[in-house]
Order: sequence, then C-alpha cells, then structure tokens
Amino acid sequence: MSEQNRSITTLENVTEQQQIRMDKLFAMQDAGRDPFMVNTSDRDTYAKDITDSFEEFEGKTVCVAGRIKSKRGKGKVMFMDLWDVSGKIQIFSKFDDLGEEAYAGLKKWDIGDIVEIKGYVFRTQMGEVSIHSTEVKLLAKSLLPLPEKFHGLKDPDLRYRQRYVDMIMNPEVMETFRKRTKIVSEIRKYLDSEAYFEVETPVLNTIAGGAAARPFITHHNTLDIDMYLRIATELYLKRLIVGGMERVYEIGRLFRNEGMDTSHNPEFTTIEIYEAYTDLRGMMERTEQIVNRCCMAANGTDEIEYQGQEISLKLPFARMTMIDAVKKYANVDFSEFMGDTEKAKEVAKVLNIEVKPTDTWGNILNTAFEEYVEENLVQPTFITEYPVEVSPLTKRLEGNPLMVDRFELFVTGRELANAYTELNDPLDQRKRFEHQMELRAAGDDEANEIDEDFLTALSYGMPPTGGMGMGIDRLVMLLTDSASIRDVILFPTMKPLSD
Repeated sequence: MSEQNRSITTLENVTEQQQIRMDKLFAMQDAGRDPFMVNTSDRDTYAKDITDSFEEFEGKTVCVAGRIKSKRGKGKVMFMDLWDVSGKIQIFSKFDDLGEEAYAGLKKWDIGDIVEIKGYVFRTQMGEVSIHSTEVKLLAKSLLPLPEKFHGLKDPDLRYRQRYVDMIMNPEVMETFRKRTKIVSEIRKYLDSEAYFEVETPVLNTIAGGAAARPFITHHNTLDIDMYLRIATELYLKRLIVGGMERVYEIGRLFRNEGMDTSHNPEFTTIEIYEAYTDLRGMMERTEQIVNRCCMAANGTDEIEYQGQEISLKLPFARMTMIDAVKKYANVDFSEFMGDTEKAKEVAKVLNIEVKPTDTWGNILNTAFEEYVEENLVQPTFITEYPVEVSPLTKRLEGNPLMVDRFELFVTGRELANAYTELNDPLDQRKRFEHQMELRAAGDDEANEIDEDFLTALSYGMPPTGGMGMGIDRLVMLLTDSASIRDVILFPTMKPLSD
C-alpha cells in the first residue's frame, strides 16, 4: 500500500514541507512502524483532569493522547504541548529516559502529529504541570503543516471552509461548540421535565408551509414528484396536538432558500414547541425559562456581554405591544387610524417606507416596526399584538379582529423567538390560506400554500394551544458572544472556491 501511495503522491503538486513529512512517513513504513496501522490507544487520562487536580495526580503514571501543538528543545531534552479535547498538557522528554531509538523517533515528530504519551505527572522548575514521558508512540502522521496564525490567513472564510483546522488552532472555537452542546441539552432537559414528547417530523414536504419563506425544491425519483425541504415544523407538530399528544417539541434543521448574512444561513436549527390548553402567556413563560436556563448552563450567570453590550437575561423579560413600540420609536400611533390603509400609506411616505400594492394597514405597521424599532430592542423584550396580515396561523385578539395574539422575542436588535396563541378555527384558517394564495398569485413566492390535510386535521378539533419557535443558532450566538451565525454552525453553507 505504501508503494502505491508513493506513486500517487509523485503526481500531485506538493509543497516542500509536505514532501518532507511524507518522506518521514515512508521511512517509518519501510522500517515497519507505520503509524496508520495503529488502531487504538491506551489513554486513561485527559489533560484537564491533570491540570485541574495536580495534587491527586502528582507522581502517578498516566497515559494521554492528542495532537502536538508546539515543540521546543534541543540535544537530549525536549518539551511539547499536547492538546486533547479537554485542553493542553506539557510533555517533558529526555534521551536518558526514552532511549536512543525512541528519542530519535520523537525528534522527527512534527507539529500536528497525533501521539500517545505515557509517563508520570510532575511540576517543572517553572511551575508548569507536566508529564515526564517514559513511553511515546506516534498514532497518526500529519502530512499538512498547521498554519502559524490561522486567524491571520488572507481568506477569513477559510475558518468556516476548514472548520477542522479552525478548531485545532483556536481553542475558543471548541469552547463555543461545547457550550452549544450544553444549550441544546438544557433545552431537552427542561422540556422533558415538563412532560413534552420529543418527536421527528418529515424534512421532505409536498407543500412548503408553516412560515413565510422561499423553499428549496428537490425531486423524488420513485414518486416522480417535486418536493420541498421543510421551511418549518409547525403544521406537522400541530397535527400531533390534534392527535392528543398535548405537549410536543422538535429540535431540527430547517431550510430556506434566502439571503445569507451574519444572522441568516440557508440551513439552520430551531426548536418548536406546542402545548395544548395554554396560550401566548404560557409560551412566554416557557421561552423565558429556556433562554435563562440555557444561559446559566452555558455561562453560570444570567448577566452576559454580547459584542460589547451588557445584556441581562434575568426574569421576567420586558413586554411591549407592536403599536406602542412604533409609537415610541417612530412617533406614529397606528391605533389612531386602526385599519385605515389609505392613512397608513400616507404615514409610510412620511416614514420613507416602501409600500407594495398588496400592502394594507397591518403590513405597513409591521414594516414601520422593522425599520424603526427592531434595532433598538437590545435588552430582551417581548413584542406582542401583531397585525393579522403577517400572522396567517395565529388566533385573532378577542375584541380586535385586526390583530392577533402573537409575540416575538427580541434581544440585541434581533428576533430570537416567535410564538402564537394558535389558530384552531378551520374556517378562519382556510380564509387565511386563501388570502395567502392571492398574495402568491400577485408575485409573493414566500406566501403560504393551502395545506388541505392540515385543514382536515383542524376540522377534527384542536384544543386551545400555544406554540413557540426559536432559532437555536441565534440563541447560541447570544450566549457565546459570537458575531456571526457562521461562528456557531460547524459547517456553514459556503460558495465553492473557484478552481
């Protein structure tokens, strides 16, 4: 096999550094010490265990394994920094302890190699907790040299394209994803404790429903039909409420064929929850608990800093209606001309808001909110009472049919969660869907389609229900002080590099 590898390698354009490393590999293979034939390790301890509990480990023999991140020394003494998933530990090696053959092999190791070290724990004269090696083994050869300063590369997108190198070079990246795991785990822990069912619903849909978004389209060869990657999990989860589950949630990927920026990625992760016999107020409590508990799990406090701003996630969060928020930040009171589209269009001109021919009073109110209010909502704030035009799946407010019982949670000027008192009237829902289809006919390709099976489900009777959806990527951004959604998705969507 090694001879075959060598013949292939000669056809490739390799750098001098790569060739040196491959020559070392070939020499080891010729000597019968192929590192790629090693299948396992005797590791029994992690770096952080030793550095955090030195008194417990001092003088004891341990076996660690990981990647060499630095190497220094000369003659018959050598120091290395070994990194594993838990952190860093210094390795001290001497010719006299390892013997000529093992020490000569160690000197040929390169930064980036994966190694196993056995030895006893001690503290150096400089005070650093270390392992004095007595046995060393190469587990895998790194044939590509690591960059010296990965953040200093000319192409910053390479961090996302080669996340594996980003994680090797930047320990804080590993910490971000460690926190992400804690956050998702805490969500499950909380909802499971509240007797929710965790479920899985289809990713391939015949109707793109549950949200206003442009879907990805694919084709099912056997059925010979076009299908959509789901843009929301809502309609299936509410079918389960009809079926009697009463409390359900799903954590999963959604796909929206839309723009990309620091807070949007075409595929992203959400949590959607639905609970029978409650309403928007119940969803507010659930949402506050999720955000606060996740912050405590990830950071040990509910007072954090995000991009230089102090954010308090202590409970309860602030509440404000959309009309009151627009009045506060745009100095226009839409309640004074409730439902008057012509007056709203006049106001839109004053506010320099773009209006489409199909826009009504409610659409213009929502646009005024987006243009004048959102960026000011730095501390966590529930915005409530949305216009019916932008909420086709939400129950109307009692006594005000122009508005619906909905909230969105905003933090740092961005939407974090969206919740409804769910519409359970199948006749009203059909009218809303029909209006959405009129918008589609007018050119709005993000409007909802009619889902006849969902209407059938509602016709069997859905109890009063509250529902909430939250972007987990945005929650992780907030709780890890990450500026871009790409920083919290392991492999974000990227345009291929040109040849």
